[in-house]
Order: sequence, then structure tokens, then C-alpha cells
Amino acid sequence: MSYYSRSPPPLQHPVPTHPAFIPEPPSTPASPQGYQRFASSPPPTQQYAARTQYNPPPFQPIPNPQHQHIPDFAAWGMNDSTAQFGMHLGQTAVAAGQDYVQKNFAGMIPVTMLKHHFNVSNSYVMHKLQLVVFPWRHKPWTRKVRRTEAGHTEWQPPRDDINSPDLYIPLMALVTYILIAALQTGLQERFHPQILGTSATRALLVVLLDFLFVQCGCYLLNVQGTGQVVDLIAYSGYKFVGVILTLFAGLLNLGTTIYTLVFLYAFAANALFVLRSLRSVVLPDSPANVGTVNPASRKRRITFLFLEAVLQVVYMGILVRV
Repeated sequence: MSYYSRSPPPLQHPVPTHPAFIPEPPSTPASPQGYQRFASSPPPTQQYAARTQYNPPPFQPIPNPQHQHIPDFAAWGMNDSTAQFGMHLGQTAVAAGQDYVQKNFAGMIPVTMLKHHFNVSNSYVMHKLQLVVFPWRHKPWTRKVRRTEAGHTEWQPPRDDINSPDLYIPLMALVTYILIAALQTGLQERFHPQILGTSATRALLVVLLDFLFVQCGCYLLNVQGTGQVVDLIAYSGYKFVGVILTLFAGLLNLGTTIYTLVFLYAFAANALFVLRSLRSVVLPDSPANVGTVNPASRKRRITFLFLEAVLQVVYMGILVRV
């Protein structure tokens, strides 16, 4: 048996080839002189210099903050044209809604008048609540006027005149009344979600009935004035302050006698407040109206004011029965 040995084939190393022409790379703004090409590795000192060389970035102006709130619609799968169409459609719908409200409701209750009656401050709210609860020694009751730039006279806003009616206190008192009515029924273990709707409906009906009575009385007595609708609604809503005090007396379980006394005091305070406040509407003190109201008409108007004050006990009696 013979063994044959074969030597391995010789190793063939690749022969490096160099291209005949290496094109120069284009110059860039960061390196105007172009890139530096080396035929071999650069020296270590030149490599360190190239690594430590600092090229400051070009100056970029700070964008305007007003343009930073533009949403990225591409992240929501919408292109620019679709987003612009949607924004235009939304702006058109809002403008159409404002125009509808302005045409249909501005004639009954102007928006500027609503802003006037909500122009209150913390000091006004505190002093107004004190006036509603303790109206006995308050003087004077006349409202203040101011002259506009056009030369017209108008009532001062509530924050500048404590005798001016507002809508903030009546609205907050209405909401508080509904919540306290629900709390009282809950403590008596007879709460139901319908109590909220029933209390709100009862309160709105009482305010509407009071408003219609005063409005019809002013119409029959030929009482002239501007802005009476919002003022009368505001005066009708102050009765909720006394109703809330009465309900609190019932929640504290102070007894029937204390509850009745609190109710009678709240009624008397609200009756006096309504009587003195509505006097500026039914019997204005302006010199133009003094000569036009004869003694018989003045007597009828005073009787109407007392009747409106007495009816407060009926309205408040309905509201406290929750």
C-alpha cells in the first residue's frame, strides 16, 4: 500500500489596482475649498486637527411664536389640502352660527347687554349679597349713569354700581338651589336623578311667572324704559338667596320655629329689596318722567309695587317645598 502526498497549491494574493483618475467631490457650503484627498492615510497630527476642528452651524433665525401652533396634519393621515378645507369649513360653520344667533336672538337680548350684566367683581358680589340679605339700612337706591364717548347716557356696570342688577348672582344662586334641593332629598333618602330636573323646572317656572307678571304690569301701566327684560330677569333671580338660607336652616334641623322665622325674614328682606329696586323701573326719578306721570297713575304704580313685593312669599313658598 502506497501513500501519495500532494503539496497544496500556491497562494495567490490579489494585486491592488488603482484607478487611473479619481474625480474630485463637489464643494459644499460647509467646506468651500472642497474635500482634501490623501493618497495614503493622513499623519496623526493632521487627523487630530481634523477631528478637533469646529465648524459652527449656519445662523438660523428664531421662528415666530405665532406660527408654532400649526398642527401637524400629516400625523393624522391628512394632507395639506384636506386640512385647509376642514379648517375653512369649520370657520364657515362658526361664522354661520354667530350670524344666526345675531339675527334671531340679538333683537330680544343683545349680547352687549348680557356682557354688561356679567361685568362683576368679587367686591361687588360680596356687597350685593350683603345688600340682598340686609337691605334695611341701605341708601341710596338710585342707579348711577355715565356718559359715553358718543354723548349718550347709559347705566354703569354692576362692578361700579352696587344698585345695578346683574345676572351672575341669580345664575349662581339658581345652580346652588338645585344642588341643595338634591342634597336635602338625599339626606331624607328619597333622592332620584329626576329631582335635579324637577327642581330646575320649578325654579325656571317661578322666575318666568314673576317676570311675566312684572312685564305685564309695566305694559298695562305704560312704563317706558330700555333694557327692562334683562333687568327684570335679574331682579326675579335674587329671591334664590333667601330660599337658600331657608333650605340651610332646614338642613341644620333647628326646629320648625327657627325654620319659619328664617323663611319669614328671607321673605321680608327680598320683598323690601324688590320693592326698592323695581321703583327705579316703575317710578323712574328722571325729570323727563316726573311731569308725565299723573297722581292717579303714580298711585296705581305704587300699588303694583306692593303687590309684587307681597307675591314674593308665594314664589319663595313654592321654591322651598322640595
